[in-house]
Amino acid sequence: MTLGKLITGAAAAALFLAAGTALAAEDAASFPSKPLDIIVTFPPGGGTDMLARLIGNYMPEAIGKTAIVENRPGASGNVGARVVKERAPDGYSLLMVNSSFAVNPGVFKTLPFDPKKDFDAIINIAYVPSVLVVPPGSPYKTLADVTAAAAKANDVSFGSCGNGTPQHLAGELFKLQAKVNMVHVPYKGCGPALNDVVGGQIGLAVITASSALPFIKAGKLRAVAVTSKERSKLMPDVPTVAEQGYPGYELTQWHGLLAPAGTPPDIKQKLYEAVAKIMRRPDVEQKLADLGYDTASDGPAVFQKMVNSDIDKFTALAQKIGLSAD
Repeated sequence: MTLGKLITGAAAAALFLAAGTALAAEDAASFPSKPLDIIVTFPPGGGTDMLARLIGNYMPEAIGKTAIVENRPGASGNVGARVVKERAPDGYSLLMVNSSFAVNPGVFKTLPFDPKKDFDAIINIAYVPSVLVVPPGSPYKTLADVTAAAAKANDVSFGSCGNGTPQHLAGELFKLQAKVNMVHVPYKGCGPALNDVVGGQIGLAVITASSALPFIKAGKLRAVAVTSKERSKLMPDVPTVAEQGYPGYELTQWHGLLAPAGTPPDIKQKLYEAVAKIMRRPDVEQKLADLGYDTASDGPAVFQKMVNSDIDKFTALAQKIGLSAD
């Protein structure tokens, strides 16, 4: 091959690369030019679905286009995740998840995607702690009461929102730190667990604060401890697990948006800024606070680190307790 042909080939490659870069920049500048899809990995009506629809309601104002919310439940969120993983990394398909996304790698032997490599974090929008609740007439008034009862007998049980949920792991983490044995009773969702603890069919349950709060306010449940690092603003009189003798204990459920891996950084930033703007609205903050959530606006880099760290943490915990969903 002659020098002239080599130069011509190199020039053509450079022009192609420059054209591709310019096109990507143009796409980012004009994004979005059509409606966005937000895939929710859980059925309608739950907290994750509610947050997605809240974002969708304000997307036209925040970014100029509507956002269509679509529920793709199944396999603890893995069905919806796979759908988004196979979408184009152009910013138009987003995945609305909670901490269960980070739990699944530790409890499923195989997944139809790589949770660390197939998705890019966009924003963490809200935190919600779990709360240990008992019926109002329960003898358990503190965690010390629970551990004392568990140490004397092997019939102390705790309910959760289901096997492998953050609430299940919150209970298991407490068992490990308290060095007590309690029997886990998994329910098919927080609702059924709430019904049984309110009705006295089970003496203790770990439930999301957003689900339990109305019952606590109505006096139908008593909160023994919250699982967050600090006390909840809506339950300031309820001590944390950590301050009741278990320093370092913390397990708070996050909710956020992911995109297919390879989504251009400029588009991810644009999405982050739009959703962060929504989360800073006073009416949104108040609505979520009333429901037991703390709003957040952790960006792509911070949220990615959080997701990856929780995957490692939950995988180690699942292995320690022998938890498997397969």
